[in-house]
Amino acid sequence: MPSQSFMMFLLFWGFVLLIFMSIGGFFMFRKFMKVLPKADGKSKLDWQNHYVDASRHLWTDASKLFLEKLVSPVPAPFRDIARHSIAAKIGQVALEKGAGEVTEQHCIEGYILATPKRDYKSLVSFLEKNGIDYTPYRHLLN
Repeated sequence: MPSQSFMMFLLFWGFVLLIFMSIGGFFMFRKFMKVLPKADGKSKLDWQNHYVDASRHLWTDASKLFLEKLVSPVPAPFRDIARHSIAAKIGQVALEKGAGEVTEQHCIEGYILATPKRDYKSLVSFLEKNGIDYTPYRHLLN
């Protein structure tokens, strides 16, 4: 018969594995929801890919560097995903305005639009810390 300490060890690791699987399942479900088609037949990821591809020729070296600066506070494991979704929103903004190239103003507006409302406090603090003027887009934060 197994000892009491060994049983507690098994229960502890069983609980830890259950927690980790629950967290992983949550993120997998979120990704699954992004792939489901909307009313227009395209998913959120389809639209992101469309705007990234359609605006690829508008990006300059300066705007790419500014995008890298904007995604720098995102943790490294999530940075590629964040870069893609922010670049898609910036591309959408630039295309809708008929711009000839992506400017810093397009990047700031797209960055604000791509950021979830729950992260606005850290977004504002990051912009202020880096001396980035976001006053023309303050209305988007409401």
